[in-house]
Amino acid sequence: MTTTNNEEVPKHKEALLDIYSTKEEIEDKFLDPSKITGSLKERLPQPTGWRVLVMPWTGPKKTKGGIILPDESHDQIAVATTTAYVVKVGPLAYADKEKFPTGPWCKEGDWVMFGRYAGSRFKIEDGELRILNDDEIIATILDPRDVKHAL
Repeated sequence: MTTTNNEEVPKHKEALLDIYSTKEEIEDKFLDPSKITGSLKERLPQPTGWRVLVMPWTGPKKTKGGIILPDESHDQIAVATTTAYVVKVGPLAYADKEKFPTGPWCKEGDWVMFGRYAGSRFKIEDGELRILNDDEIIATILDPRDVKHAL
């Protein structure tokens, strides 16, 4: 505390840091593909037929400038995202040689792009997953941060 005119003034405290006390807590608030362990992956649904299970990229909860995004803004970005990490591929995905003469468009572990409203969404404990048809994948990318996500 600082003293001015015999009054104690509390030190400046970041308001949002009251909610998130540590950097680890901030980072744990979004689903990260690198944190998927073998047991967690086994518990996720296995896509059937020609479907692909993806984890939409949600991005960090903190901007480059250090601003912590509110949950509502972060959720809007997550819903509007068009990039995702391929978690599992169904047994018939990319099996149609007439439709995919050059082979699969993606595989497990790839980052992909898809249409904004493509697939079926469902929630899990720490985030959201989508099940897409194999032909809804429109591109593969190296890093989801390279794609600008507009609302």
